[in-house]
Amino acid sequence: MALVLNDRVKETSTTTGTGTFDLDGAVTGFETFVAGIATGNTTYYCISHQTADEWEVGLGTVTDAATDTLSRDTVISSSNSDGKVVFTAGTSDVFCTFPASKTMDMALTTTGDTVYASAANTPARLAIGTGLYTLQTNSGGTAPEWAASPQSVMTAAGDILYASGANTLAKLAKGSDTEVLTLTSGVPSWAAPTVGDITGVTAGTGLTGGGTSGTVTLTIDTTGVSAGSYTNTDLTVDAQGQITAASSGSSGITAGFSIAMAIAL
Repeated sequence: MALVLNDRVKETSTTTGTGTFDLDGAVTGFETFVAGIATGNTTYYCISHQTADEWEVGLGTVTDAATDTLSRDTVISSSNSDGKVVFTAGTSDVFCTFPASKTMDMALTTTGDTVYASAANTPARLAIGTGLYTLQTNSGGTAPEWAASPQSVMTAAGDILYASGANTLAKLAKGSDTEVLTLTSGVPSWAAPTVGDITGVTAGTGLTGGGTSGTVTLTIDTTGVSAGSYTNTDLTVDAQGQITAASSGSSGITAGFSIAMAIAL
């Protein structure tokens, strides 16, 4: 089944009531619904009584039969407060039409409107969105909608974009100088950096000083070694690498070294 429209499709009918109309044949200069629309297809129709104030515009289905018929599936407008008309005795004209409510001109009422299909063969209007918004499909995938774009959210230099919810853009305004980015309940925010605290400084082996507050100083313990220059030095070094004793040794060749050299020669 398809929606089909065609020019110069017009017949007459003497059907009464609110049911399906029997079609009595084409008016001179026109063609039948079966010829112009084809059986099984739907079309927009208008039924207008020739002598009574009775008329109806709607969507109907054409059926090819011994007597062709047009069902009145959906009424769009009518002389009966837009409901089905109870047609009285007499002849009615039945013809193919295009309802004004189905035109884009009638759907688009404001500059910037967008037209889309809210259902099969049903135009609908999406009003113009907010500046810098983008067009997207809704979460159900059934219709278009306007949504915030990055450009519409980030309005000042330094702004940061994040998701405040599923598929929802949000802006975090820039923070102050030296602030750091952190999370609060899972949401990004700016905060002053955390500074670590030293609760105490203890002097180890070979050191003196230390403390638990304010400015503290560590001093290397003196070892009793005098500052100066030493020759043929004898040194003593403790486990912390400090020189704890130093003295100059004897110069020249020892007796043992002289004997050893003589034997070697």
